[in-house]
Amino acid sequence: MLCGAVSAALFLFSASGVDLTCSYSADFGSNARVEWKFMDPKGSQTYVIFDGKATSPYSSRVTMYGSNLRFSKVTRKDNGMYDCEVSGNGQPGEARVKLTVLVPPSPPLCRVPTSVTTGNAAVLSCHDNDGSPPPKYNWYKDGVLLPLDPSKISGFKNATYRLNTDSGNLDFPAVTKMDSGQYYCQASNSAGPPQRCIGAKMEVRDLNTGGIVAGVIVALLLLALLGFGIWYAHKKGYLPSESSTVC
Repeated sequence: MLCGAVSAALFLFSASGVDLTCSYSADFGSNARVEWKFMDPKGSQTYVIFDGKATSPYSSRVTMYGSNLRFSKVTRKDNGMYDCEVSGNGQPGEARVKLTVLVPPSPPLCRVPTSVTTGNAAVLSCHDNDGSPPPKYNWYKDGVLLPLDPSKISGFKNATYRLNTDSGNLDFPAVTKMDSGQYYCQASNSAGPPQRCIGAKMEVRDLNTGGIVAGVIVALLLLALLGFGIWYAHKKGYLPSESSTVC
């Protein structure tokens, strides 16, 4: 039977030390073998303690006393599950603890398109690599917080954006002139104060149909002039006829 702190979830700040305890009953015998494994959030697993010793990635900051694990300091890379495995007489036993290292967010990296044509899609992105647990993201337009569900807020009922607070993306399927404005993003988690990026202006412009029509007319005139020039050159004999030969 295994018992102790390995049944709990631990939260602590980066650079702190921590002990993961693993106590077991006498049923495992006096020569029980204890190993510790780590599984990161992506599911990759590695040994922390194997054959009674810390493995190379941990040897400088992890020690084992009895069956317990001691970190002299932790980083956000230590986020994940720790399994204490005890084998001896009879069936082996295993217990698990989830470790979350708290790291405040840094000012996030934001990308805001400066100019978008009416009716086109636009994506504003926001991300912070430092925060732990992963931050939640909120967007502001002209200093006003954008609600997660704009259809429920009277002042935003005509808004068509989609906000993902986990990824930090603010998606506009088809922008309108009312979407023009100054945008910034804020990242927040339970480890410290929220951080925001520098604001940037997105301007939505109407399609310049007049310019397109003028461009087409100019192109047609140039083609007409080119055709006339070729016809005139043939008429004056400046260009060789198809029947002429060169000796």
